[in-house]
Amino acid sequence: MNLMAHIYLSGDEELVKIGNFMGDYVKGKRYLNYRKPLQKGILLHRSIDGFTDHHKTPKMVKKLLRPRYHKYSGIVLDIFYDHFLTTNWHDFSNIPLNQFVEDFHNLLWDKFQILPAPVQSFVPTMIKRKRLLSYGEMEGVRKSLKIMSQYTSLPDETDYAMNILSDHYDIFSGNFFEFFPKLIEHVRKHYGIELCYSLNSNTPSSFKNN
Repeated sequence: MNLMAHIYLSGDEELVKIGNFMGDYVKGKRYLNYRKPLQKGILLHRSIDGFTDHHKTPKMVKKLLRPRYHKYSGIVLDIFYDHFLTTNWHDFSNIPLNQFVEDFHNLLWDKFQILPAPVQSFVPTMIKRKRLLSYGEMEGVRKSLKIMSQYTSLPDETDYAMNILSDHYDIFSGNFFEFFPKLIEHVRKHYGIELCYSLNSNTPSSFKNN
């Protein structure tokens, strides 16, 4: 999962959100150096990623990305999932998206000293460019992929990824709505995090039946 999904799946506890957000940057047993709520968030992050990586539903669409992205297909799919979470936010939260993101930005500033140095380095730019909100737009997805290809080992195949998303948009959307309720249930079952969401008449039936 990517940023928006990790933040959303953290529930309401602030330090759990922070721990989940910085989870990629705390390796091995270093999580033990943090307070218990932060530890919970870091371990939650790992659990979310592990569940996603090994579940059969995401694997069904990763194959569409594999010709160019190979082992990195899951990273691209995570960004696509953030797009569908953001564009369908009203199905998952009663808090308006802009308010949710603004509240999280304020939380990041308040807890800035807790964040690992690599996270501190990108947070100001992330906030300034409203990156979390940008996932709701195709151009935001494009920019995110381009940035990751510049600063990580993700191959620079952004045009290919965007063409795949555009050509198979309904397939990726349906796959998200099939998988995300299962991830929500995993988080509830193993971490006791209750996520209150409401479904409208436009939500795919595969989501309503889970």
